[in-house]
Amino acid sequence: MKTKKTLLFDLDGTLIDSVPDLALAVNEMLESLGMGGYTQDTIRYWVGNGAPMLIKRALVGKVDVGDDEIDDSLYQKAKDIYMKSYAKNLSKATKEYQCVSETLDILYHRGFDMAIVTNKPYEFVAPLLQGLGLEKYFKLIFGGDSCKAKKPNPAMLECALREFGANIDDAMMIGDSKNDIQAANAIGMQSIAVTYGYNYKEDISVYSPTYVVDRFDKILGVLL
Repeated sequence: MKTKKTLLFDLDGTLIDSVPDLALAVNEMLESLGMGGYTQDTIRYWVGNGAPMLIKRALVGKVDVGDDEIDDSLYQKAKDIYMKSYAKNLSKATKEYQCVSETLDILYHRGFDMAIVTNKPYEFVAPLLQGLGLEKYFKLIFGGDSCKAKKPNPAMLECALREFGANIDDAMMIGDSKNDIQAANAIGMQSIAVTYGYNYKEDISVYSPTYVVDRFDKILGVLL
């Protein structure tokens, strides 16, 4: 792995636990709409496919949402409330996972090119990283609306490679969910899966990541 020079990181569930603030925004949205809220533990299993899907899951109260289950006017109203609420509470209770900043600092000083590739809306990513003191480590940021499609589509990964002038063999995807691993697998990129994040209670190894680690700093044993 010493040949790798480009590292692509997922954000929520990989670097940070953002569920407390996401749950706050979801429940403020539901309250404004006159609907009942949900616990953080319930909302935790709705995270990972971007804000639109999180909003839809909250409106119907389940993971699987049919195309015709939500009236578009209700969704648009809910989205407006959610986006404004979350923008006010990006790093109120969000925390980085164990050893994240220390590990990123080591990789940064070893000269790796690092990017964020997340399904979270782009407008939230830089302010969130700044609030947590992590922005200095990343040369590029791609949100769910930065390229033509969200993960598991590999579009963001391909955008990052082009921007860095890197090829697939130079790069490694690091993430917590099947979306991250499937995106990497779709273009033949190697990947590291972390086991502690948001993967809908599924065993991440079934999606065939190249490596699996149970703590973030263990990626150093793969990369260095």
